[in-house]
Amino acid sequence: MHYLIVSFSHKNSTLAIREKLAFVDDIARLNGMRKLNSNPHISESMILSTCNRVEIICSCNETELAIEAVFSLLANHSGLTPHELHERADVFDDEGGIHHLFSVASSLDSMVVGETQIAGQLKDAYKLSVDNGFSAQKIGRAMSYAFKCAAEVRNATNISSKPVSIASVAVAKVKESLGDVSGKKALVIGSGEMSVITCKHLSAQGVDVTVMNRTFEKAEAIALECNARVRSYEEIAYAINEYELLFTATGSLTPIITEEMIKPCGFERYWFDMAVPRDIECDPELWSIRLFYVDDLKEIVSENIALREDEAKLSYVIIRRHVVGFFEWLKTLSVEPLIKNMYLRASDAALRESMRVMDSGYIPREYEHAVHKATLQALKRFLHPFAERMRDGSDPMRVDALIESMSFLMNQEEGDDLSQNSCTYYPKGK
Repeated sequence: MHYLIVSFSHKNSTLAIREKLAFVDDIARLNGMRKLNSNPHISESMILSTCNRVEIICSCNETELAIEAVFSLLANHSGLTPHELHERADVFDDEGGIHHLFSVASSLDSMVVGETQIAGQLKDAYKLSVDNGFSAQKIGRAMSYAFKCAAEVRNATNISSKPVSIASVAVAKVKESLGDVSGKKALVIGSGEMSVITCKHLSAQGVDVTVMNRTFEKAEAIALECNARVRSYEEIAYAINEYELLFTATGSLTPIITEEMIKPCGFERYWFDMAVPRDIECDPELWSIRLFYVDDLKEIVSENIALREDEAKLSYVIIRRHVVGFFEWLKTLSVEPLIKNMYLRASDAALRESMRVMDSGYIPREYEHAVHKATLQALKRFLHPFAERMRDGSDPMRVDALIESMSFLMNQEEGDDLSQNSCTYYPKGK
């Protein structure tokens, strides 16, 4: 068994490429995982798709063949050629894959280092995969450790001491351009976490915020939470021309704001499109609009990275330690139940044999304890080098084969000691 991650992010792909690769809703993600898991070389899969990245996370038995399956899926999904995908993608396997996963979970690989959204997005992606049967024990083990690592990074460093996100960077860009934004009017379109964060940041700066969404009730809930106004989505064509600040973060597959909807205005406008695929399609120079897409915020992001550089170094030390710990844990987790079962069977055999010689009258009954102890010690001495070899020499990526072989030899069902739905071992029935 091997871990495999194929990654497209702001580091290796343009916004236009990420738009094509994006799995914009649960249906798209479920279809993708269904195709991946139908491949004989992939046993588990998970898809993370955000505005800044698309990550395909797999457990597989043949890495190279699994990579080809992933690129085939992405080529059909995006319309990009396999060659272009190969040229852009970062591919990680086994230890490299786990290190990348832990870095993503800890927000070290984010455009905005230390941002707080990615952990939630990763949990949502994992839950969708688990709930629909596309992930089980192998990815579950890695995700359990990834969240544990991310928690330590947050607690042991100051990298997330001032929570940041793409939304907060967008608001910071407005303040940088306009100075005091108190009293300005802003329209926020969308009902996801990005929109909520944007509303909260704007309200905190004294901005008069109005929320709009296709589902009016969702917009109402956000407005109530963020002390904002709400407006019907039916008025979008008029509303976009009435506000100085505009923020969009929807899950629409096509642009919700197009050229023909825009009208001349007597004030300067700042528009921020935080969606992938993009929500806004227009020529901003034609309308004197300052339009920012996700990738346009890199200047502030670079400042963010510089300020957090020391904390990032410490974070990578923590991540590396957790990667090492994860593989040590995998090794122990996999072989210890087998070793324990082996010794329990040896103890049972020693007891039965000592009782047999007692019952046959070969040795006086008063020596029963000594005979049993000697028999058991002989078996332990025989088994010890095998147990040590199993502990020290087992490859964490091949432990499932070892478990299967040893389970067969001991006539034991593979699931007797191993919970298939969690990251720890439990006896059946508990």
